[in-house]
Amino acid sequence: MTSRNRRILEFVLDNLVWFMLLFVLAAFSAFVPNFFQIGIFTNIIEASSVLGVMSIGLALVIVTGNMDLSVESVAALAAMTVGILFCSAGIGMGVRLHPEWLTAPVSLLIAVVVGGLVGSLNGYLIVGMRMNAFIITLASYIWVRGLVLAVSGGRSAQDLAPAIRWFGIQRLAGLPLTAWIAILCFVVSSLVMAKTPFGRHLIMIGGNETATFRAGIRVKRNLILAFILAGGIAGLAGWLLAIRTSGATANLGVGLLFNAFAAVVIGGVSLKGGVGALPGVYAGVLLLSSINTAINLMGLPANFTQVIHGLLVLAAVLLDTLKQGIRQRLA
Repeated sequence: MTSRNRRILEFVLDNLVWFMLLFVLAAFSAFVPNFFQIGIFTNIIEASSVLGVMSIGLALVIVTGNMDLSVESVAALAAMTVGILFCSAGIGMGVRLHPEWLTAPVSLLIAVVVGGLVGSLNGYLIVGMRMNAFIITLASYIWVRGLVLAVSGGRSAQDLAPAIRWFGIQRLAGLPLTAWIAILCFVVSSLVMAKTPFGRHLIMIGGNETATFRAGIRVKRNLILAFILAGGIAGLAGWLLAIRTSGATANLGVGLLFNAFAAVVIGGVSLKGGVGALPGVYAGVLLLSSINTAINLMGLPANFTQVIHGLLVLAAVLLDTLKQGIRQRLA
């Protein structure tokens, strides 16, 4: 294979998810009634906000060759914490700050800190104690979700403070601020991964942890920081989730983890680590959101959604294996 053909193939592999997204949008626009509308595309971007932010944190861990199954439960815990403190109905305590605009940044800080604390615990046990990432984060997924149930008593918090809810109501260029927050997160995190030593070190660790350590890079510190960031970003996703629902319920966010995994892998982040870019993850999130929207417009039962999501996760893993095989033959 010539060097020119090799570059073309590598470009296609790196941007495959964007081609898939364009194909799916074109197909749905042609065959699904009422799909090709500005309002529908706006809804797709808006609906992908929470999943998109959660996928960023998950991608940061997966690119290192590790796993974090706790992000869904962490988001739920952050949302419930914000709901209990700043909702005025249900189990909400109705906390209000003065001036009132402080309620939004303080609630965001609380959500991020709650997520970061769980992430730091995961990082310490996995990196510091050398325990298995799959088992530790699976345990966190279970005990954090149990904590949400215990704290809430199975009840909901409703009527979120207006200063926080404002971010879901206020629009800029047709999109709510929550969608812009998700887009900003992708832009910033993409720049961090591509342009900073920390981002490059995470990818190097996923490619070959031993060689990265021998190169003088502080592997343990970077790995722990990746888990803390994953937890903190999941906390941000929980904050956005609370805004979308104007409160929190005990089962909030159930099922998001599998969609996040599908988005990350379809977006080009290898489950083996060392390969991946966050712009592709955003395309994967938009792809899943587009499919969900089309299913709703076609009026298919909810069971079809679960089947399709399961198949997408399987397809994502198969696609990752196929791409890795092609890259190995190109090397």
